[in-house]
Amino acid sequence: MKGNELLEMGIPRAVVPEAFRLIRQMAGRGAGVDEMRRVIAGVIESPRAFTADPELRPLAEGLLARPKTFEPREAPAPFRIWGEGLEPGSVRQMRNAADLPVAVRGALMPDAHQGYGLPIGGVLATENAVIPYAVGVDIACRMRMSVFGLEDAEQALASPVVRDRLRAALESETRFGVGARFDGELRRDHPVMEADWKALPVTAKLRDLAWKQLGTSGSGNHFAELGLLELARPAEGLAPGTYLALLSHSGSRGTGATVASHYSKLARELHPDLPDDLRNLAWLSLDLAEGQEYWHAMNLMGEYAAANHERIHHHVAKALGFEVLAVVENHHNFAWKEEHEGHELIVHRKGATPAGPGVLGVIPGTMADPAFLVSGLGEPESLRSASHGAGRRMSRNEARRRFTWEEARALLDERGVELLSADLDEVPMAYKDIREVMAAQTDLVEVLGTFHPRLVKMAPAGERAED
Repeated sequence: MKGNELLEMGIPRAVVPEAFRLIRQMAGRGAGVDEMRRVIAGVIESPRAFTADPELRPLAEGLLARPKTFEPREAPAPFRIWGEGLEPGSVRQMRNAADLPVAVRGALMPDAHQGYGLPIGGVLATENAVIPYAVGVDIACRMRMSVFGLEDAEQALASPVVRDRLRAALESETRFGVGARFDGELRRDHPVMEADWKALPVTAKLRDLAWKQLGTSGSGNHFAELGLLELARPAEGLAPGTYLALLSHSGSRGTGATVASHYSKLARELHPDLPDDLRNLAWLSLDLAEGQEYWHAMNLMGEYAAANHERIHHHVAKALGFEVLAVVENHHNFAWKEEHEGHELIVHRKGATPAGPGVLGVIPGTMADPAFLVSGLGEPESLRSASHGAGRRMSRNEARRRFTWEEARALLDERGVELLSADLDEVPMAYKDIREVMAAQTDLVEVLGTFHPRLVKMAPAGERAED
């Protein structure tokens, strides 16, 4: 039997490999072509009746999980928008996501802007399905803040001697950009490198690259900053006051990007009949091996991204000889299994911060604007989510055309910020006003403290953005 005949019988293109596997098994035990046709036709007619048969189960489950043609839903899944005047492209992408058969509920955060598939700032709950492009390319990108036990942090930052030490620690213990790595004796180590990377072919071949890039940061909007945390309310055992803190933003580097690319392509192949505006929202059912593979790989990338930040913070603190009093960490670009309204759902937060009741997180502004230490309020309609930052108000190319370093440095000098490295497309003027974004989500998070950047390091000019 050939592929064209299987297609004519009603086997979806994405399920043809399962049909061929069955044909090979049947041929191995001497079955003829007529018997093969009869058996396959029976499975096509009533796939659910064959899910208990060990030989026929893969084809039956494939037919059940992969629709032959895209069937639009009668009405889009409900979603709510926070903020006003959001980029039309981001709203359109959220509406597209709400048309997915697997979509249950969504939300759009006030920092939203257009991305691939789900918009940046988009939250989408699905039924038993994960969408690689609704997680994002930089899987498990996250924030981490370490608060140091340094007396009179404000006065220390004003000291040229202390400032030189801080600058040297950021320069020597962090590395940024697409090819950033630590080699030889400087190579970082972490228990995550002993995890089961060999469980999947795609992660097995990435382990060496991941190890070389351990403890480094990407390009685009990724950063490491030292600054002052003004804590207004008690948090993580800290009393209100002013502290020196390290804040970083990065993810799973080239490893996560490769995982995202591999499974996004696979999801599109499994749903060839999706219309063009939904193709980047192709999903993987968690009932299938492909969905379970991605889920495993995504969670490994989560552990790896956390390890990257842990190594950055450990080595900077060690270089400075500072005691770490508290750590706050949260991630975005991820999918979680959560219960909402009595049902287990897969909640994708692409550029959105988990904000369950009392859950701590950090929402950054720009290199010249504050970040906010927040506690989630658990708003059900936002799927217990909040924004993950200020959000871009223009493309990178437009920022390079419109602004100059002279303008940017004047603003940085005014705010008391020293910039060690960055590209022009990351200047503060390319972003929304973080205070307006925070004002639009007072029902989602409570502000506990404000972080003011003083020393900022990002990828140098010329790096391809990977955020």
